[in-house]
Amino acid sequence: MAGSKGKQKTVRDMVLSLGVIMIAAAVIYVFLPHEDKEPDIKRVDYRIELLTARRAAAYPVAAPEGLPTSWKATSVRFDAAKSDAWHLGFRAPDGEYVTVEQSTQKPGAFIKDASQGAKATEVTEEISGRTWIRYTGGRYDALVLKGPDGSTTVVAGTGSFAQLKTMVGALRMA
Repeated sequence: MAGSKGKQKTVRDMVLSLGVIMIAAAVIYVFLPHEDKEPDIKRVDYRIELLTARRAAAYPVAAPEGLPTSWKATSVRFDAAKSDAWHLGFRAPDGEYVTVEQSTQKPGAFIKDASQGAKATEVTEEISGRTWIRYTGGRYDALVLKGPDGSTTVVAGTGSFAQLKTMVGALRMA
């Protein structure tokens, strides 16, 4: 009989320990934030960088005009030392990402980087009097325009081709 009291005490201690652990887990769950909503992405003002790029670049720099305010500019940069590289990123109304990239870098390497490795297709799109080549890829799809001045413009992202075409249609090159 002496042995059974020790086993009962051990089982009781295990059940009590499990209860304490469950209470601690419940308290942690209640007090840790676990929101499922998307974070608020800050809108950037790209006007100053655009003016700088348009003064310094060896090609007409592209930026959208007349996009609805539901398109949110999220990133911008111009690097004159790196083949006049222009980048302007947007969050589309449905949360997808669309970017405008331009450069005088060799087109092959530039397109590969800007489109995240997308491959050229036989499909072209006539948008605003310019012929854009459609690229498809695993991560990004893209529309590519090779300029007569040695520049390449890539509109790429996770957005649909309809969203890419919306961006291309809004681009003004100056």
